[in-house]
Amino acid sequence: MAKILVVDDEADLEMLIKQKFRKKIRENAYEFLFARNGVDAMVKVKENPDLDIVLSDINMPEMDGLTLLTKIPEENPILKSVIVSAYGDMENIRTAMNRGAFDFVCKPVNFEDLELTMEKTVQHVNQLRQTIKAIKENNILKMYVDENVLNFMTHQEFENSLLANETIEATVLYIDICGFTGITEKVPANTVITILNKFFDLMVKEIIAQNGYIDKFMGDAVMAVFRGKYHLDQAIDAALAVRSYFDAAEEIKFEDFVFKPFVSIGLNAGEMVSGNIGSVSLRRLDYTVIGDAVNVAQRLQSIAKPGQIVTTKHIYQKAKESFSFREIGEVSLKNKAQPLTIYEVLA
Repeated sequence: MAKILVVDDEADLEMLIKQKFRKKIRENAYEFLFARNGVDAMVKVKENPDLDIVLSDINMPEMDGLTLLTKIPEENPILKSVIVSAYGDMENIRTAMNRGAFDFVCKPVNFEDLELTMEKTVQHVNQLRQTIKAIKENNILKMYVDENVLNFMTHQEFENSLLANETIEATVLYIDICGFTGITEKVPANTVITILNKFFDLMVKEIIAQNGYIDKFMGDAVMAVFRGKYHLDQAIDAALAVRSYFDAAEEIKFEDFVFKPFVSIGLNAGEMVSGNIGSVSLRRLDYTVIGDAVNVAQRLQSIAKPGQIVTTKHIYQKAKESFSFREIGEVSLKNKAQPLTIYEVLA
């Protein structure tokens, strides 16, 4: 059950919420609490530590919604807020995002959109809770921060458990947000990170949907790895889904600055080494993949144009019966003695 606090000084909103979500309430999928302003809301936040979401208006007596955004993390850092307001201008949206709002829904409320936003927010909160639980329960993770745990293990056991590696067949995607560095020079830091994290959330969703996993985030780029019987097809499907979203995405406008997000993607498959890479003495290791196939994927991304998914002739020959390609031509890549013929994945 998702527990949701609605904060609004309009009395009829409570009745409208109960009407629109009566089925979910009956099914015990949603439980709603209501507050008339930020002061009342903070009382309910303290009384209900199991809250998942706060849906808050901006303009309210005693304590407005923007002020409430700054107070909630002090009491419950996991709780996420969605602003629901008629004040949907860019200044209010930016202020809300800078103060920690997870999303913004404009009045008059489209309840289908609101429900999708609520579901997305609840999913994010649940992921946070699961991560915190895993950190608390997982002794391997505790080793990175708690020296007492290391006392139960010998140095050799630590090396054996964390430095084990294997050779695998897999597909690697490098996905870069084209021109994103330009935003950092024009937009406040908090807003930059909020936008970047939202883009990453979208990529992660599509990668996980195709049974891939995130290897690492690198600035404004993502490296993803796909393993298993259909790793190549799943990686291409994920790449196409991510590109499709960014191709259709609207421009982001901040005052006189306009940014249209696109991605450039490098894709390659082959044999690679998988294992924990890093320093045992510092207990700082990353579980990652290395090898020529990985390096080629990264270099293919570096030559891909905005909106392109670039791969090799080898991948084209393996996947041409399932996907459409266009030959781009020959290119010279670093540490490659011979030029490679590269292709663009179309659909």
